[in-house]
Amino acid sequence: MLTRKQHELICFIADRLAETGVSPSFEEMKEALDLKSKSGVHRLISALEEREFIRRLPNRARALEVLRMPERGERKTVAKAAKPAAAPAPASVPAPANDVLEIPLHGRIAAGTPIEALEGSTMLPVPAALLGAGEHYALEVAGDSMVEAGILDGDYALIRRTETARDGEIVVALIDDAEATLKYFRNEGSMVRLDPANRDYTPQRYRPDQVRVQGRLAGLLRRY
Repeated sequence: MLTRKQHELICFIADRLAETGVSPSFEEMKEALDLKSKSGVHRLISALEEREFIRRLPNRARALEVLRMPERGERKTVAKAAKPAAAPAPASVPAPANDVLEIPLHGRIAAGTPIEALEGSTMLPVPAALLGAGEHYALEVAGDSMVEAGILDGDYALIRRTETARDGEIVVALIDDAEATLKYFRNEGSMVRLDPANRDYTPQRYRPDQVRVQGRLAGLLRRY
């Protein structure tokens, strides 16, 4: 059962695709559903994607495909229609990937700073094309322990919230509920090993009960 806003969004997307062949922009979806920010649109799209009503086509931020519609009789009309779209570009020309989302920026990831203590700081505008499904937040990288993975001091790590990780993934790990770190995650027998990407640093080993995964690296943002 979809929520009212999820109903409205999938119907709006389906109607726009039927009319123009082009997905609506995040701004158009925000206006159509009378939402306060594009972050709300992103959450609705992620929920529809996770429930397999829609999917995002790769390499294009505005390319959405409707996989299925709600059950017959559930379809609802969007109360506030967006402004008429301009004539669509030829099918061979990708729509501009210029949608921007705002995600929480929880400060610098540094020793002795739990992620929870950084909640609700500021917002960071991020191109939607860098984010996939799920809830995300950003951390400013401090230090050089991951330089060989291309993650530099001052970069913004875009993190998808999750409490699980597979071997070889770069995660935000909270150690003893006190120290947060960005490292490669690996299981090593009965221990958890957190590997840096810098030959000058040594791996860290902990009991599983000492390590709590806070998210997986989804992307990287660098300002010049």
